[in-house]
Amino acid sequence: MDIDEKIKKIEDEIQKTPYNKATSHHIGKLKAKMAKLKEESLQRKGSSGKGKGFHVKKAGDSTVVLVGFPSVGKSTLLNEITNAESKVGSYQFTTLDIIPGVMEYKGAQIQIFDIPGIITGAAGGKGRGREILSVSRNADLIIIVMDVFNPNHLDIILKELRDVGIRPNENPPDVTIKRKKLGGVHVSATTELTHLDEKTIRSIINEYGMHNADVLIRDDVNIDQFIDALESNRTYIPALVVLNKIDLVDEGYLQEIKEKFPDAILISANQKMNIENLKEEIFHHLNLIRVYMKPQGQKTDYEEPLIIKSGSSVIDVCSKLHRDFVKKFRHAKVWGESVKFEGQKVGPDHVLLDEDVLRIIIKK
Repeated sequence: MDIDEKIKKIEDEIQKTPYNKATSHHIGKLKAKMAKLKEESLQRKGSSGKGKGFHVKKAGDSTVVLVGFPSVGKSTLLNEITNAESKVGSYQFTTLDIIPGVMEYKGAQIQIFDIPGIITGAAGGKGRGREILSVSRNADLIIIVMDVFNPNHLDIILKELRDVGIRPNENPPDVTIKRKKLGGVHVSATTELTHLDEKTIRSIINEYGMHNADVLIRDDVNIDQFIDALESNRTYIPALVVLNKIDLVDEGYLQEIKEKFPDAILISANQKMNIENLKEEIFHHLNLIRVYMKPQGQKTDYEEPLIIKSGSSVIDVCSKLHRDFVKKFRHAKVWGESVKFEGQKVGPDHVLLDEDVLRIIIKK
């Protein structure tokens, strides 16, 4: 029996097993075993693959990847929001390579990749899908592009992403597991656990060969999230769902789609409908802010803001500018929403907000 057959057998057993308190430890053990087999399968297929992989070079302030089935309009969308010139066609597998483009928005240079369309079973290697999806692991944002006529593709795409270790719109589980030489398994939690019990936790970590460990749980995690904490290859990336070709449907159908996918962005790349709103949502989901620099004795540069992640401090800006700014930093002055008064003197740990003006004073 090969690995894929073993995985299918375990999936069938999980499906047939009713989930309750008495069976949770058994299901936990099965899911742990399946997670290990899937990882082994991916590694084998990766090492034996003969086709060339996709190599992309990150640039700009952030990187976005367009993921979707063939012929959903990703190439048209890329051309509309960036400076790329991607080949556009109405047949499948039009895009056979990675097409990069740069979206300039609010002073940010956002790199956007149009990757080849995936198919069902992509994570298992079909249609070079595992190589294609692997590009998404290094993205700052994944945009799932779907044809408005096939919204059911969302569940398929999310499953394919999950099967290569990507967790769209999820946070890493706050779970710490430390191996010990002796003492058995000790489980402690700072919150009430409604999805896991100690017997299930022991079943899962025993499947990973751990019989002595300290387990600290700070989240109300479920079985899958606990297994993710044990694996080292999970990637947590924000995702945005885009439904394209809305110009081809009537208002009644469109209303149904809005109710079913309230968080999705509805666009027509071909007719340039709602494109500016999409750009704003991309900027927002990337968690970017603008900081205007004010050099000593000079006017504030409002033309080219420095683009940084929300939550960044003054010293983070110094690191981005030059290492000498970090070594020679004295203090800074800030004008904007993050300070109580204009031109306030701040230290290196001061957190900046969008459209703050910053002057850095260094030692001479």
